[in-house]
Amino acid sequence: MGVYADHVLPRLTDLTLRSRPIEQLRQRVTAGLDGEVLEVGFGSGRNVPYYPAGVRRVRAVEPSGVGRRLAADRVASSPVPVEYVGLDGADLALDDATIDHVLTTWTLCTIPDLGRALAEIRRVLRPGGALHFLEHGRAPDLGVARWQDRLTPLQRRFCGGCHLNRPIDDLVRGARLDVARLETFYLKGPKPFGYVYEGMAMRP
Repeated sequence: MGVYADHVLPRLTDLTLRSRPIEQLRQRVTAGLDGEVLEVGFGSGRNVPYYPAGVRRVRAVEPSGVGRRLAADRVASSPVPVEYVGLDGADLALDDATIDHVLTTWTLCTIPDLGRALAEIRRVLRPGGALHFLEHGRAPDLGVARWQDRLTPLQRRFCGGCHLNRPIDDLVRGARLDVARLETFYLKGPKPFGYVYEGMAMRP
């Protein structure tokens, strides 16, 4: 994939997603996690400090070797055991209905076959289990959405396949998950890059 994608981009992502407002959102989206948790797009482990005490174990999916190395100290100091279980969110090496909660943060924008990944998430969730998501995606404002469509080809090229224009809530519902809670808002900064979906969806 090249030096930039393999070595530079994971470090840039770690730096970009470490601001205080982002950390507060991480704390919010992880609330309510317990039992067996799957985190798809584990990255550099920035969610680790916010795992609630009720979490027994975290299974982590992360394709980047640099991301895993950046996460090593957080994983080592975590009171919750973290076990890497794969590289690809669209092909989860887990049995059906074995996971209580799935967590994604700034991940669903980059997975190439997102429909398959969401189907896999639904497959591994226990009935009544929940997907907790914190993602950016398509804005409801037409002018902003048009800019997202224009900018997405460049964003995909330079940001690891990231799409600015995915309608996260519609895609989650399309995977036969019931959205139980959803908040949407703009982060500070250029609107095409900062429309956020924060929520939780249940497997019936």
